[in-house]
Amino acid sequence: MHTLPQQLANGLFLGSMYGLIAIGYTMVYGIVQLINFAHGEIFMTGAFGALTVWTNLPDGTSIWVGLPLMLIGGAIVSVLIAIGAERFAYRPLRNAPRLAPLITAIGLSLALQQAIFVWYPGADNAKTFPQLGTHPYHIGSVDIQRNDIFLVAAAVVCMIGLAAFVRTSRTGRAMQATAQDPDTAQLMGIDTNRIIVIAFAIGGLFAAVAGVASGLKYGQISYNMGFQAGLKAFTAAVLGGIGNIYGAMLGGLVLGIAEACASAYIANIPGMEQLGGQGWSNVWAFVLLIVVLLVRPQGLLGERVADRA
Repeated sequence: MHTLPQQLANGLFLGSMYGLIAIGYTMVYGIVQLINFAHGEIFMTGAFGALTVWTNLPDGTSIWVGLPLMLIGGAIVSVLIAIGAERFAYRPLRNAPRLAPLITAIGLSLALQQAIFVWYPGADNAKTFPQLGTHPYHIGSVDIQRNDIFLVAAAVVCMIGLAAFVRTSRTGRAMQATAQDPDTAQLMGIDTNRIIVIAFAIGGLFAAVAGVASGLKYGQISYNMGFQAGLKAFTAAVLGGIGNIYGAMLGGLVLGIAEACASAYIANIPGMEQLGGQGWSNVWAFVLLIVVLLVRPQGLLGERVADRA
């Protein structure tokens, strides 16, 4: 048990990344009731956009100088892809049966993976991503990397900033109205198409931040990194209460902590030695989801219309 603080910290860092991606899911679902399964690939393209910026900076550029530029480059790529997906893949199917946009999202996910695999030089292998440093800070028995500090700080700033934007800005209030009743919102003079595009753009922005944070944390990115991360983020969104901004982050944190602790401790339980370790972490994450949905189908925080944007 002496490793518990470190495992909780690891879960916090991992959950912060899941939560950042999950907010993108919950933003889109809150307004158009669409599960954008291509969101994981938008996260991946943001990471590759940031890496492209880094590789084109002059040799010897400090990571502290390059990081803001990488965030901007990754955000531009992710936001443009998210907006393009909404305009050309999802908008024509907005009034179609729900199965049609779902299948389209899966197809778009595979297409984005293959596009990076084919067009990005050497994308068939994991690409090295710069890091903020490899010397950890020590707080008691817990080791914290600079990359993890950036990840948690980004998650907190993004969540609080989005919640404040939705609650206080005119566009945020329009998002709430569109989420509650898009037809009535349109009659009241709200351009619902514009609001939906903004929701996709914000989701893409958060996915890009998460993509850069993931690259910094693990030191590498790959063309298929978005599939599993997207599934985990979707799980986090459902776990916290899909359509709920705070619920998405809470679901990510719960999922990350559960995954970290399960990987570390289940192998130490007599008779369960084969069910522990990193290889089983994904299984226990989804077991947790099933348990929560059986006990509380609406998720941990439930779905609140005011936060669905």
